[in-house]
Amino acid sequence: MTQRAIYPGTFDPMTKGHVDLIERACKLFDEIVIAIAASEAKNPLFTLDERIQIAEKIFESNDKVKVVGFSGLLVDLAKDNDAKILIRGLRVVADFEYEFQLANMNRAMMPELESVFLTPKEQYSYISSSLVKEICKMGGDVSEFVDPISLSELKRKYG
Repeated sequence: MTQRAIYPGTFDPMTKGHVDLIERACKLFDEIVIAIAASEAKNPLFTLDERIQIAEKIFESNDKVKVVGFSGLLVDLAKDNDAKILIRGLRVVADFEYEFQLANMNRAMMPELESVFLTPKEQYSYISSSLVKEICKMGGDVSEFVDPISLSELKRKYG
């Protein structure tokens, strides 16, 4: 039986912290579904299709990774992908309270769905997509925070 896990997020842009968590999750599970949320309310820099394409390029050589976009309930996506595990990243203690609420709500809607929390490597613990976008927008160098594919796309967007 394939143990499939879903790693949901906006990934706007995908950072080295995201990539780190996905690569480590690949060691724990048979397949990782990167579930990219439409998140129109967050007013993303990249379209959903662009974010999917970036993730697919980053992980094109990893046959354990599948990339999908979604706009509904995460529990529905888990059911549609026959996944019983959600991977969630925790960077700081403040993330825990929100993630704990989400885990309990998801479990209430789908009791067989388990949330697994992973922390990033120390050098990625302070990186967030919003900070990366802000630095890049102001002309700063974000090359140490994002994959070269994400970097190229950020430069394309910000000129």
